[in-house]
Amino acid sequence: MTPDLILTNARVLTMDAGRPEAEAVAVAAGRIVAVGARAEVERLAGPETRVIDAGGRTLLPGFVESHLHLVLGGAELAHLQIGGLHGAEALARAFRSFAEAHPERPLLMAQGADYGMLDRPVTRQDLDAILADRPIAMTAHDHHTVWANTSALRAAGILHGAATPHGHEVVMGPDGLATGELREFEAFAPVIALGGEARLNLGIATGEEPSPWPAEAEQAIDRAKVARGLAHCAAHGITSMVNMDGNRYTLELLRALQREGGLTARVKVPFHFKPHMELAALARAEEMRRDFDDEWLSSGFVKMFMDGVIDSRTAYLLNDYPGMPGLRGEPLFSPQRFAEIATEIDRRGMQIAVHAIGDGAVRQTIDGYEAAQRANGRRDSRHRIEHIEMIDRADIARLGALGITASLQPPHPPGAMDFPLQPTLEVIGRDRWSDSYLWRTLAEAGASVAFASDWPVTDVSVLRGIGAALTRAPYEGCADERLGLMATLQAYTAGGAWAAHREAITGRIRPGLAADLVLLGGDLLAADPGEIGGMGIALTICGGRVTHAGVGFA
Repeated sequence: MTPDLILTNARVLTMDAGRPEAEAVAVAAGRIVAVGARAEVERLAGPETRVIDAGGRTLLPGFVESHLHLVLGGAELAHLQIGGLHGAEALARAFRSFAEAHPERPLLMAQGADYGMLDRPVTRQDLDAILADRPIAMTAHDHHTVWANTSALRAAGILHGAATPHGHEVVMGPDGLATGELREFEAFAPVIALGGEARLNLGIATGEEPSPWPAEAEQAIDRAKVARGLAHCAAHGITSMVNMDGNRYTLELLRALQREGGLTARVKVPFHFKPHMELAALARAEEMRRDFDDEWLSSGFVKMFMDGVIDSRTAYLLNDYPGMPGLRGEPLFSPQRFAEIATEIDRRGMQIAVHAIGDGAVRQTIDGYEAAQRANGRRDSRHRIEHIEMIDRADIARLGALGITASLQPPHPPGAMDFPLQPTLEVIGRDRWSDSYLWRTLAEAGASVAFASDWPVTDVSVLRGIGAALTRAPYEGCADERLGLMATLQAYTAGGAWAAHREAITGRIRPGLAADLVLLGGDLLAADPGEIGGMGIALTICGGRVTHAGVGFA
């Protein structure tokens, strides 16, 4: 077959053990048809073949983003971005300028607030001092806390509090009114709804479907936000992604884009099982698996939350938070309940992915997976734990022994990329730093590793993530937990594909696999680790189609 496209004069890192490096790659009908030396691959060109001279740049398999929130990220691109801002004055300037530029918006929503932004707990009065006559709110960088002003709380109907599920809280003040701090998704969902994005948040907030089902005009609005998210990811070299929240509505939006030719990445979407659900709800997960199962759009796995996050002290720990006697956080599922659910999901042949940040949540998740394996026998399940920010030493070897994938985020450790060292390290406590963010320890103990950003929690840039992974400094008195360059690339490509059961489709540059490729802006092997984040993406190709082209490659 004559190639449609040849990329040549490249430093090709295939992530394929059979041929780790090459100089050129040929593509035909969306598949890789040849990988090898420049002369031998160029010889395959026909009169209609497009030949691209890579100029010595690095060519990799398209990046696999193993944990993101595509729909939320696409929507939030239109919000106010306040990551890195500090102090009341800077925050006020940003909000007031945004308000002036958007007089029509019913809610002024900001993203990227850090918990120490004002050097004290944020209150509605702090936000009232910025703007009192319009609803404004800001989301913490981890997306587990929102702070809202009085106007937003009143408009959302929660100024006087609200009944919320276990683990979700409208924080109340001594005056009987909400303080403005809203912890976890169902506490701040009414505020999000003010901005018209309630439908898009159902996949993470409740796991349920929109009711009534959205009209075509509403779906078109939502599809446009998803398309913006896909374009943003393509610009960062991403060709496959695991969307870590979801419902059928998410899949239907993506399917409509697929029919229009607008699906520019392979997307896997879970059924989100929430604590209020009964086991019978898993029939919906099986229907999603049945109805969405091709190389571009698939389901077949179940996502759950076991706890919250460290900064808000909603992560579930085995020991008390420093200086907070009796406070350890709480799991969202009891051990018995989670083991029952995990066993049933596993029995039905589906994969499980669980958000577990605290060491207590991680242990309980491992225990549940072990119970499922005892009940059903060992199979190629590839169950996952998302984040693992703290883990007890006694549990480290259990991941490899049970075949559990560690789904980790290089941008997340404080100080590694955009997140400040404090207050997170203080909340963890000095004596537990050595049990936190143990990427290398987990890998050396036999856990399969997949890397991701958790966008929009952090910047989706894989190159910045690689840079963070390679330059992260050990905390005082702690071991160096960095993986090397090739192991890091593996976790962003072949390792991510394997973790998603997609290794027969993508993740390596090998004849027969999908032509999912990313051409970097330079030579990765010659770059200083601190420069990788700024290298840029020259070309992104998914299924043989160019989905992003940098300057000079359009």
